[in-house]
Amino acid sequence: MIRLFLDANILFTAAHNPKGKAALVIELGQQGRWKIVTSNYAYSEAERNLRLKFPDRLADLESLMTSIGILPTGTGANCPIELRQKDRPIFESALQAQATHLLTGDLRDFGVHMNKADLTENVVIQTVADFLLAQV
Repeated sequence: MIRLFLDANILFTAAHNPKGKAALVIELGQQGRWKIVTSNYAYSEAERNLRLKFPDRLADLESLMTSIGILPTGTGANCPIELRQKDRPIFESALQAQATHLLTGDLRDFGVHMNKADLTENVVIQTVADFLLAQV
């Protein structure tokens, strides 16, 4: 079964735009198409950013999180790929979660690693759009 790990920006986007692609991925997960997890680090970052920018959407984030497993965050010390320090715990957590995919909108930091599972410990790093396109 597909196991998705969602980065903070995907959680933020899903809560901010409930009719968008990120929210659709979560909705399809709720329907059993795939399992969805994130880390407490990613969740906290999404919550903090929503609180600052769109506090009226915090309830939407909480609602989405009822169907998303929240796992402990890796330290980043054992991250096997080249990433900035702030992103290492995200990738390490995806590995620990045995995710098949890491969905992120962070092209600046993860872009070089996208769709290169052979170089990312068999975790497919993708944008939501690329992931959905690959499912059809």
